[in-house]
Amino acid sequence: MTLRPFTDLTTVTAIDSGVFSANIDGRWTIGPKVHGGCMMALCAAAARQSVPDAADLAPIALSANYLNAPDPGEVHLSTTIRKRGRQVNLVEVELSQRGRVAVTCSVTLGRLDAKPPRHQVPLDVTAMTVEPPADAVPVTADHPLGQVVHVAQGCDMRLDAATPFLTGAEGDPVTRIWLRPFASDEADPDAALLFALMAGDITPPVTMNRGHFGWTPTVQLTTYLRRRPAPGWLRVMASSTVIGDTWFEEDHLIVDANGQVVVQSRQMAMLPLGS
Repeated sequence: MTLRPFTDLTTVTAIDSGVFSANIDGRWTIGPKVHGGCMMALCAAAARQSVPDAADLAPIALSANYLNAPDPGEVHLSTTIRKRGRQVNLVEVELSQRGRVAVTCSVTLGRLDAKPPRHQVPLDVTAMTVEPPADAVPVTADHPLGQVVHVAQGCDMRLDAATPFLTGAEGDPVTRIWLRPFASDEADPDAALLFALMAGDITPPVTMNRGHFGWTPTVQLTTYLRRRPAPGWLRVMASSTVIGDTWFEEDHLIVDANGQVVVQSRQMAMLPLGS
């Protein structure tokens, strides 16, 4: 098993002008299908590679539409540069497999914030301890959740022990986890950046806390990357305000070990069939 699985995931190889290939390992899946956040991270990697002299630019805003769910294996990423500017660049990316488009993603490239924020409201996620407490639940390959959420095999994921669905209870549609890439991935600044971006879609669906189990396909995901994460654990809180008959929205808020907001995301997803 590779010691840098996320770096390997987000490595794209140019095969033509603006066209790249990548290989998605089977661990980067939910059930049998590729995880949406991982595909977004791949789109971000391809967008950065497509823009000349983009070493100091980061994918600061991404909007992805999920058209179908690809399998692990080789994918192609086609890029089109829509804007080149001094502060903002826009790249459109299509991720496809065997000639079928799976994801379309608009990627805005720009410079990340580095200084302390000028204003920030109090955030519930910062009440989480900086490191996972002793009773946090490791999501391993042997854990029932880890047998479905295979992405946990490519990082260190700890679930809040008070999460209702862990004990068969129901509660608020809020999920809290601690997350950290493997050391070799964390040591690579680009991999650590894309890992944080991917984590905007990482938690088990918050609908599980309301008794809805099963696949909740993401239809649209928008993610903002605010700054580079400090080394250490990421604190992730996912929540929903409206769970309808068919649709629900899920927000992720991620802070780093310094308590700085690293990622904000919102997705529209479908409830499991028959729930």
